[in-house]
Amino acid sequence: MLIFLLRIRYVLNDPEVTRNKRVLDLGSGCGASAIAAKISGAAYVLLNDIDPVAAIAAKLNCELNGLEPLPCLTKDLIGSEPDGWDLIMLGDMFYEEALADGLHAWLRRCIASHGTRVLIGDPGRAQLEGHDIQRQLLRLARYDLPEAVREQNHGLTSTTVWSYQPEL
Repeated sequence: MLIFLLRIRYVLNDPEVTRNKRVLDLGSGCGASAIAAKISGAAYVLLNDIDPVAAIAAKLNCELNGLEPLPCLTKDLIGSEPDGWDLIMLGDMFYEEALADGLHAWLRRCIASHGTRVLIGDPGRAQLEGHDIQRQLLRLARYDLPEAVREQNHGLTSTTVWSYQPEL
């Protein structure tokens, strides 16, 4: 959980990232990044996670943060026709090479068709570091994890916020 909290710090520290933007929180999990975007002034936020339990957790987290529940889709958007998002945020979705490949292709299409900005939060998964997408990432921020969290997360030591900037 703390890995997600450290990632949302980037949005909360710089609300201009999401202010007045249409934001998709892809692979939203508990909704922490989406909530940070809404608190920071996003015009519209959509959560997307294929796990229906994540939608329930996000709804509860919205209530705990004094927000109306944010809309959530539980269908897989990766590979769908790109929508006109100003910003897509995703985190820790590079745990499998096939998923990383699909994300890479779909995010490129979103950027090419709508000029979408993409922010990726990742705790240093080998699948991201070894993937072709790595050459197209610009590091925006890095947050070290406390020792107790490192132990709980299989030795991962930090989380990084990347701007995805593919060659189109």
